[in-house]
Amino acid sequence: LESSLLTQPWASVRFGESTFLAKVCFRDTGYMLLISDLSSVWYESADAEAVGQRSKELNKRLTVHVSSFLNHLCNLMCPLLAGQLGATTAFSCHRSPSGLRLHVKSELSGLPFYWDFHCCPAPLEMVFRHLVRPLIQMNLVLQCQVQQLISLVLQKDAEIEDYRESGATLSRDRLRTEPFQEEKFQQNFMAE
Repeated sequence: LESSLLTQPWASVRFGESTFLAKVCFRDTGYMLLISDLSSVWYESADAEAVGQRSKELNKRLTVHVSSFLNHLCNLMCPLLAGQLGATTAFSCHRSPSGLRLHVKSELSGLPFYWDFHCCPAPLEMVFRHLVRPLIQMNLVLQCQVQQLISLVLQKDAEIEDYRESGATLSRDRLRTEPFQEEKFQQNFMAE
């Protein structure tokens, strides 16, 4: 589950006044949820047995196979992560020193459906693997792209200057640009 969770993108979600980043992976054998407010990171990993036990505790009137519960939870969480909250689904979040509880209220087969994700603080290795390392890698990729774009703009400026020196003129004056100044660009970028 955790290796599949690594490939899932983070999504921004709101519960009341609080905004979180979350990602989740569902399989027939269970699920794994990772959620962060960028101050703390919590997770829950539940296998089919734990899902079955909790579903009996929370939904006494429902007798559905565990895979159906997991499928229904997936159908509730995926729209939330895509920013499309269903009209019949309500989410609430409660933080405590021991963790975070995400409560879900919905319907399944016309009956009320309840679920609680019991998230505990994520281990440091998990935080590093799912949050810190990808952010650092993305930062490095973006820095490389910026350097490539700066190089390309400087080459284009040299090409334009060569055309000017050869006597070429612009057919539309509004297309005229000033030569790119890398140092000024970097200073403005850092100031912003």
